[in-house]
Amino acid sequence: MARWPAPPTLSASFYLGHGLGNDYLVFEEGGDWPASPENVRTVCDRHRGVGSDGIVVLLEPPPSVGGGGGGETKSLSVRLRMFNPDGGEFERSGNGLRVLASYLLRRRPGLEEIVARVAGSAVRMLAHDRAGARYDVSVEMGPAAVGPEAVGMAPHALDGEGGLEGPRGECLEVVPVRVGNPHVVVLCRDESELTEERLATVGPFVAGHPAIAEGANVQLALLETGRSARALIWERGVGRTAASGTSACAVAVGLVARRRMAPGPLSVRMPGGTLSVVVSAEGEVVLRGPVEEIADGRLTRGFLAGLPEPDAGGTDGGAAARSEG
Repeated sequence: MARWPAPPTLSASFYLGHGLGNDYLVFEEGGDWPASPENVRTVCDRHRGVGSDGIVVLLEPPPSVGGGGGGETKSLSVRLRMFNPDGGEFERSGNGLRVLASYLLRRRPGLEEIVARVAGSAVRMLAHDRAGARYDVSVEMGPAAVGPEAVGMAPHALDGEGGLEGPRGECLEVVPVRVGNPHVVVLCRDESELTEERLATVGPFVAGHPAIAEGANVQLALLETGRSARALIWERGVGRTAASGTSACAVAVGLVARRRMAPGPLSVRMPGGTLSVVVSAEGEVVLRGPVEEIADGRLTRGFLAGLPEPDAGGTDGGAAARSEG
């Protein structure tokens, strides 16, 4: 199991945004509360906290991000950490990255390029347009990897044709894909296999499959006419999700890998909306779509006083890797 550094300590101030209903809180590094797994779960709770699908932490924020100042810089480099609502830290989220981009773009209107370093990788984002509270942002997700080894899956889990035994003994046609984080794309033959009922069974079964060392995000995917696909998503550490950027990328990569379509652009339609993905012949992936502002706020002193301190032994810093949107 992957282990992460000790939890960062965060500011009480936050920003909330969403990409197609997949919402993330952005906190800057500060001195108000430790982002232990228990505290992250509390803050992300939709009844006892602010509520969100995860937290993006901006480490060592540039001076003008939090306090105003010039907006002339066209490019900005930042460092991030990301947390799921179950308290686990994870590698990458396409929607979380784009929510972070909207946060930075509000404070630096002249920004055109953001390079974010997260979990040891550098990800480049481009700002294309803004209309009120809505931003058009693309993310260069980098090269994707395909196959059991890409997601830490035991090779014996798949049969000779790439099938995985499902929860009822059925054969699932799957494509393991890594797009910075692990995914298992379950390819559907027709509309009857692309249902919420099937997702509720297949999603958690595959996401927590014992043959996958750290679990995976799961997509039911169906290629439609032209260059369009539909997908339903079950995220590791989250559950059913209306939309997910890395999941949309995994669906496109999986369809190319199984030769269901040639490299190029694909529109991936999810319950929350549609994202555009381009997969190159070399396996490079670019994600693009809308992201919207929701709110700025601040955790109250009383709420912060009720958050527990992290364990003295540092066990909170060792949370296993999780997934993202």
